[in-house]
Amino acid sequence: RFWKRLCLSGVRLEINSLGSISARLAYRDVLVSYYQQHEAELDEDSQRRLHSNPLRILDSKNPAMQAINEAAPKLIDHLDDESKEEFVALCNILDNAGISYDINPRLVRGLDYYGKTVFEWVTDKLGSQGTVCAGGRYDSLVEQLGGKQATAIGFAIGLERLISLLEATESLPEITQIDAYLVAIGEKAMAQAPILSEKLRDEIPSIKLISHCGGGSFKSQFKRADRSGARWTLILAEDEVNNQTIGIKTMATGEQETIPWDQLPAFLRQ
Repeated sequence: RFWKRLCLSGVRLEINSLGSISARLAYRDVLVSYYQQHEAELDEDSQRRLHSNPLRILDSKNPAMQAINEAAPKLIDHLDDESKEEFVALCNILDNAGISYDINPRLVRGLDYYGKTVFEWVTDKLGSQGTVCAGGRYDSLVEQLGGKQATAIGFAIGLERLISLLEATESLPEITQIDAYLVAIGEKAMAQAPILSEKLRDEIPSIKLISHCGGGSFKSQFKRADRSGARWTLILAEDEVNNQTIGIKTMATGEQETIPWDQLPAFLRQ
């Protein structure tokens, strides 16, 4: 949805699985053995990584390393059964959702806390700096930092690269007025806000909606809504969630009313 809203084409999804920690350690030994046989052919960075983080050699952008990396043992062939099943399940979800992807066996992440699924959104329009968005799972990170074991996933987008890609594809959107700014007050409202926002985006694909779920007082959120230049401010608090209603303030006039959720799409289309 994100790339479509930016009218970006030519951005493709690449995925891989790093497997469990035990599978990755076993694969590391296989990989080190392979690269040691070709050590004289490795570039300086790869020789340094051989004994510190050999998986990063697979991610080398040096064209001279391409043939060696193409022939390297693939991590996906050394996964444990659980990781294989999870990766197949992920591919099935993407297939059912109609999301195209490529399995890139050389895709790794630079930090050791990544495990199992890793992904990148890449483009051919920015030369060697083709990765626009990258991330993956790090299920062991919270525990390593002293917390309880918790599954987690995250990603980062390179804003400069994204802007360069928008410029290269002439996809920079015109700056137009924001239709609505959603203010959420309280835990119930903050939990409901993203659900309501996505329903609105599904029903009104052209809507320009800002959903602020970062907290802050009612007053501070209203200030941000006012600065956004939105036509309406949508107000969601505990009473509104309990009653499945939403407050609407027309910013130009200051008029405010409350309507049921199911009437909101029709109101915003006017």
